[in-house]
Amino acid sequence: MTPGGDVAVTGLGLVTPAGIGVLESWRGILGGVPTAAVDPELEGMPVDFSCRVPGFDADELLGRRTAWRLDRYVHLALVAAREAILDSGLDPREWDSTRVGVVMGNALGGVRTFEEQHSAMLREGTKGVSPMLIPMMGINMVAGYIAIDCGAQGPNLVTTTACASATTAIGTARELLRAGRCDIVIAGGAEAGLTRPVVAGFTRMGALSGRVADPAGASRPFDGDRDGFVAAEGAGVLILERMEHARARRARVRARLVGYGASADAHHATAPDPTGDGVEQAIRMALLDAGIGAVDVDHVNAHGTATPLNDITEGRALRRVFPHRPSVTSVKGVTGHALGAAGAIEAACTVLSLEEERVPPTANLERQDPDIDLDVVAGGVREERMSVAVSNSFGFGGQNAVLVLAAA
Repeated sequence: MTPGGDVAVTGLGLVTPAGIGVLESWRGILGGVPTAAVDPELEGMPVDFSCRVPGFDADELLGRRTAWRLDRYVHLALVAAREAILDSGLDPREWDSTRVGVVMGNALGGVRTFEEQHSAMLREGTKGVSPMLIPMMGINMVAGYIAIDCGAQGPNLVTTTACASATTAIGTARELLRAGRCDIVIAGGAEAGLTRPVVAGFTRMGALSGRVADPAGASRPFDGDRDGFVAAEGAGVLILERMEHARARRARVRARLVGYGASADAHHATAPDPTGDGVEQAIRMALLDAGIGAVDVDHVNAHGTATPLNDITEGRALRRVFPHRPSVTSVKGVTGHALGAAGAIEAACTVLSLEEERVPPTANLERQDPDIDLDVVAGGVREERMSVAVSNSFGFGGQNAVLVLAAA
């Protein structure tokens, strides 16, 4: 195999608070209607709202025999992966399984299972703990179960870089393909951490929006009145292939993954470096890897969490790198922040924007922060010609990861 060359995106799968499946999710994101709502599972907590996937029935979607032995974060991932494989036109019965890898991002693992089993142990002692605890809670298991589900026998791993996890996974998958280690990689991220202890932890950190009287208006990326993110769950999966492999089977190439960059702030456990130098470094590295200049970028799908520090830091870095002011959006106004899954959901949205030449609006952006000098799309879908787009993800620990995608 010859290293190098573009990587083809041939399939997409989404499970988000905006809907189950790519069509439903994209329709909701384009509509700009926030999904945050009061969450019965968080009743009585200081922050009692979230963005959950609506109407997700794992027994119906996966079969009860499969669903009972998996944590919810794997449920979401499997549904997204199956959709992506189907969308790609690949048939797992026919591919060379040793040349198919899986790289998924995840931040928290099976926290719901762990919490339920911890409660069972407190009630009943060790005999009350399920023998499935370890394989259900393990962070690595999402990639393992996807491989089991479709028979992928190539490299199999999970990347854990907090809220950059899925973007790191997609970038890592690209490197496996460019190095000739795989022909196909199933890549993305999944998260289902909407449990009371996790939400309490984020609340105590001051990371979440406190708009309990207006959940739908709580996630406000780049808005002057933003006060924190809204916790969410979800999954996104992209099928990536060596371009030669995709062309040989006459696959529909939805977009090209042409660049990846990563860096560390080396600054603080939870706060971004206010200079934005690490963010800028990752973006410039991705552009260099893609072999393009900043001026070639038409659109940025921003990390845009709606936290006071993240948005101003990202905004300043984007302004320095892209003085020509490409369009910018954050889908988190609709979906909330799905942590380790966010980067894959947003990469899939970036592919769709390139395909359809449509930029979704940033929901709840009513009064843009005057210190964020960007062309942020708000109020409705913007139609514009575009050839190259960037997707940003940043996480606790100072983790920065950036993808460059180009039209097919």
